[in-house]
Amino acid sequence: MKKIILLALNLFFGTAIISAQSIDEYFERIRHDEAALISFMSKMPKGGDLHHHYSGSVYTESLIEKAIKDDYFLNIKTMVAKRAPQEGNNWKKLSVLREEGKLNEYKLKMLKHWSIQYYNTEIPSDKHFFDSFGKFREVVNDYTAEGLLEFKERAIKENVSYIETQYKEVKVRLDLSEFKNANSKILSLASQKDTTAIFTIFDKIYESIIKQNALEKVAEFNAKHIENPHDSLKIDSDNFTMRYQNYLLRFMPPVDVFKSLILSSISDETSDLIVGVNIVAPEHGEVSMRDYWLHMLMFNYCQKKFTKVNYALHAGELTLGLVKPEELTSHINDAVYLANADRIGHATGMPYEINSSRLLRYMAENKIPVEVNLTSNAFILNIRKDEHPILLFKDYGVPIVISTDDAGILRTNLTDQFVTLAKSYPSFHYADIKECVYNSLEFSFIDIEKKKGLLKDLDNRFIQFEKSLP
Repeated sequence: MKKIILLALNLFFGTAIISAQSIDEYFERIRHDEAALISFMSKMPKGGDLHHHYSGSVYTESLIEKAIKDDYFLNIKTMVAKRAPQEGNNWKKLSVLREEGKLNEYKLKMLKHWSIQYYNTEIPSDKHFFDSFGKFREVVNDYTAEGLLEFKERAIKENVSYIETQYKEVKVRLDLSEFKNANSKILSLASQKDTTAIFTIFDKIYESIIKQNALEKVAEFNAKHIENPHDSLKIDSDNFTMRYQNYLLRFMPPVDVFKSLILSSISDETSDLIVGVNIVAPEHGEVSMRDYWLHMLMFNYCQKKFTKVNYALHAGELTLGLVKPEELTSHINDAVYLANADRIGHATGMPYEINSSRLLRYMAENKIPVEVNLTSNAFILNIRKDEHPILLFKDYGVPIVISTDDAGILRTNLTDQFVTLAKSYPSFHYADIKECVYNSLEFSFIDIEKKKGLLKDLDNRFIQFEKSLP
């Protein structure tokens, strides 16, 4: 009887191994056939998109249609769109441009300025990318309901089951005028790395924020801007789920950054739909570089105050030439060891980090994943193929999550990211790619019960997908 059971087990696992081998063999055959590879990746379940900016992920055509429908004013020199005209003679209503027979001409210009479509190196790629946000900001802010539904529809068609989007900067009315002179003091203390004195100031600001009914104000913000729209739009469904990260801006003065971080953390703790906090804006900006260590110290402070909040940080979105060599050595270290980040976004500067091998081993051992954004890194930083540290992450066992970053501006989607992965890195076999997909749910910040449901659904999706292969 024992021999019969062993034979049955051998047959079962032997079939599983043959099946896995045949899938991998098929995948290797189509790796260099782009049409077949796109078809494969389109059908493949892709789990979640964890590094996703709301404002940069709406496709530009949708924003142009919104601007035309609501008859925005357009600066015909800069391509900035506004609800109301600003100073100067360059502002024209889009309806006027239509009457003049120039609307199609300016639609193409908007597409060029609001995305990387038709980019022709007139200005540096990183500047073109980051400048685009300010040109359509008012339009995308008026498009939130439509934008969230657009994401959902596209995700379902693309076989993506979860999006964790960086959605809102928490804004409530507070009076912190008593700390108007604190910025220079904090910066002076930061230059001396005087953590104790800085934390003393942070305590006073935190206490002032709490005394001003911040919990109630933030709860109202959550309900108005996130919870009510999410529920009324029926964003969650049987085949799709969305959650939200709050964000703060790197380029603000220290007191404002700290206030935003506290409010974002309170917001996270008081809503089931908000699952994390992030920090955004160009990491190589002057203020971002000057205050980077200080910002990581702020996160360290909040880790102690808000023990249930998850923090995903843009860190090491840098490369040689974008900043000085000595400025490439510490950002990921500080995000991991000082800020205790739960996930790291980009990390392209990893090869330049001090003790990078120790850092990589630590991230692997502590399961701190890297959100890899291949198209974003190629366009903004000009980092492609072997220049990208993704193989370092793989070799050291750092969990890898593939994501889009700003799909609308970058003219991409999650399918395209996996196609790029397969084409650019032959050592990523089907099993490795499948692991990246599972990582996107395993390392999501959604609550554990819903995560279990998403993973079970992903299992079923892969069973059906693999059955459909030749």
